[in-house]
Amino acid sequence: MKLVFSPPPLLLLLYCATQTCGVRIQSNPVINSEGVIQIELEDTVSLLCLADDDSEAHNNKELVWLRNDAVVSLKDENKKSNSSVCISPVIHDDNGATFTCRLSTNATDEASVTLNVIYGPELNGSEQVTAEEESKLFLECDIWANPPVSFVLWTLNGSAVDLLAGGFTVTNGGYTSQLTANSVEKRLHEGTYECTATSPMYGERSKSFSVKVTDKTIKFPLMPMIAGLVVVALTALLAVVSRWKRIMKCCKSCQKQRVRS
Repeated sequence: MKLVFSPPPLLLLLYCATQTCGVRIQSNPVINSEGVIQIELEDTVSLLCLADDDSEAHNNKELVWLRNDAVVSLKDENKKSNSSVCISPVIHDDNGATFTCRLSTNATDEASVTLNVIYGPELNGSEQVTAEEESKLFLECDIWANPPVSFVLWTLNGSAVDLLAGGFTVTNGGYTSQLTANSVEKRLHEGTYECTATSPMYGERSKSFSVKVTDKTIKFPLMPMIAGLVVVALTALLAVVSRWKRIMKCCKSCQKQRVRS
């Protein structure tokens, strides 16, 4: 007895949703059931487009690659029957990019894959920060990640930052987390801060800040001083001009007295 196995109808429909009968894509890393390739930042993706034996592409028909809606430049020898594309290294902008292979003569005969680029927050090392008394303190951490970080914690000298006591404000956006204080005080704000982001895939990553608070410096009012000197100089010049005839008369009188003597 000869047994013949055929794929269930549901799996066959799922396969046809991402791979057409005439063109199919093989990749390294492999494509999942949803037509997505999961890849880490700075790794390499190799894509190979193949024309099935029973399709018109098998007769040396030209293949075309697109990245989203833009045509990928290929050498002539990389367009017939099978065609390959290499993405190396994978960058942030490749996340969500869709690569499509199709027949140049039949745009409906195509196959596509989408990249899911995963990466953790770039948090490491330490930074030295100096702030004057009564100035504004601003600390920032890069929390950009895919999948997004699940939690961000700011600590001061090993304990969670007391937002109320220190007058702190924490703002978490999609890319960064900021810790700010509007008026710095040495007793409240000097110390070692740490920003820790928790990633569901990469765990905890941290960056530290060593904050030193200095005394407030009295800034010399340079511009007002210059303006004052200019006013004084102009006033003196006007006074001399207004009394010029009297000054000259006085000088002539002095000269005559010297001649007589």
